[in-house]
Amino acid sequence: MEPKGKIGVLISGRGSNMEALAVACKQGQIPARIAIVVSNVPAAAGLQRAVRLHLETAVVDHHESRTREEHDRKVAAVLDAHGCELICLAGYMRLLSAWFVQHYPNRIINIHPALLPSFPGLDAQKQAIEHGAKVSGVTVHFVDEQLDHGPIILQASVPVSDDDTEDTLAGRILAEEHRLYAEAVRLFFLERLKIEGRRVRILDAPGPA
Repeated sequence: MEPKGKIGVLISGRGSNMEALAVACKQGQIPARIAIVVSNVPAAAGLQRAVRLHLETAVVDHHESRTREEHDRKVAAVLDAHGCELICLAGYMRLLSAWFVQHYPNRIINIHPALLPSFPGLDAQKQAIEHGAKVSGVTVHFVDEQLDHGPIILQASVPVSDDDTEDTLAGRILAEEHRLYAEAVRLFFLERLKIEGRRVRILDAPGPA
């Protein structure tokens, strides 16, 4: 029986977190399926990865819109046409408009390769190394109208070694990203996430009937 939950994934690049979510859905870890993968970059490698995974894809090139909101409305039209209940950002290199965030209240999730609120924005691994951080990690959070700012769902720490480069640190963080993102999405569809101000409370799993 096909899961009822539907996920829309937004990508700009290779789509490795998209693939991790797709595998978790296929294995039954997440009680939902990816209904559509949307990229703002026509040549994004993740689109071919999605095709290999037998996922439906769409391209909404941001260069074809005059404003951020105009582009986001086009993306939303695709997501809504596929009945997406949750929007997952997976390496989506676009700031979302206020309109888009308000269109999907508490239904957009992002993953960031750092322990927010530390090292938001681009090049988080480089920031961690340059600041001499001993620990970095991964954050999955709901998206609000500010960059890398919304309520935090889950975090996982990753030690930073003295000899780490951006690439070696990114590789270890990526493994945690794949695990943590799937868990956060699973909890969303099990209705176990409750937002209380800046906090996300994870509700206990219901006991046997």
